[in-house]
Amino acid sequence: MSTASRPARSRVAHELKLRTVTVRAVTDLTAHLRRVTLTGAALEDFASVGPTDHIKLFLADPSTGLVHLPDGNGGVTPPGGASVRRDMTPRAFRPDSASGGPELDLDVVVHEQADTPDGPLAVWIDTVRPGDSVSFVGPRGSKLVPEGYARAVVAADETALPSVARWLELLDPTMDVLVLAEVQGPGEEAYLDGLRPGVEVRWLHRGDAAPGASSVLAEAFAELGAIDADTFVWVGGEATSLVPVRRHLRRDLGLPAAQAEVQGYWRRGVGDYDHHAPIDPSDPD
Repeated sequence: MSTASRPARSRVAHELKLRTVTVRAVTDLTAHLRRVTLTGAALEDFASVGPTDHIKLFLADPSTGLVHLPDGNGGVTPPGGASVRRDMTPRAFRPDSASGGPELDLDVVVHEQADTPDGPLAVWIDTVRPGDSVSFVGPRGSKLVPEGYARAVVAADETALPSVARWLELLDPTMDVLVLAEVQGPGEEAYLDGLRPGVEVRWLHRGDAAPGASSVLAEAFAELGAIDADTFVWVGGEATSLVPVRRHLRRDLGLPAAQAEVQGYWRRGVGDYDHHAPIDPSDPD
């Protein structure tokens, strides 16, 4: 089946509202990934059904230590100035958890230095404790997994590994899936264990290279060679480092945008990165 004949990925809209919840648990999953489990009545109508959904988490202003919550325009525009907020992937939602009530998991990268590459988020994940209050909005909508493909290549750095986990859970179980995962070292490799029978995961260690400054994903895609029309590709990670990946997929291999999606989840040196912005301004979709 040609890409042109496949249906576009379906979208589902959700009500955008401010939710204030409580941290139930904080759990270290790997060397650099920490899970924050949220609970509260505000989650009762929460929905997230796409692998790349995101919420906007409101964080303390580094200059004041205060959290400025939004008001108006669907819970987005704050009164008297901008809120400090960061996009987060809902890793898992349990409407009726074993602990009682709804639960939402957020998996966040823990940085060794609290001021890099994103101060407010790094400080939050380093200091968050059970009982803390947390507020967020979203997701505004969900983009469902594609249909009609026989195979998928899903690639990411550790910031997008929660989305990779959701891809593995949501893709049709008959599809063959290859994961290319860039991480610092072997301490992250347990994160995807047990999520999908038969999946092939290639862990790409960048070693001493700084996050977002490695070429291991680009090199891995170059080694794959041709990608046929029955293979869907999704890539997420540091925007600048993904420019050569996108150019290889789109220009060298000639894959259309609907078949090869490349998303910037963050950009080095930019705090509140707009993930909707084109990662390659010279060649936007």
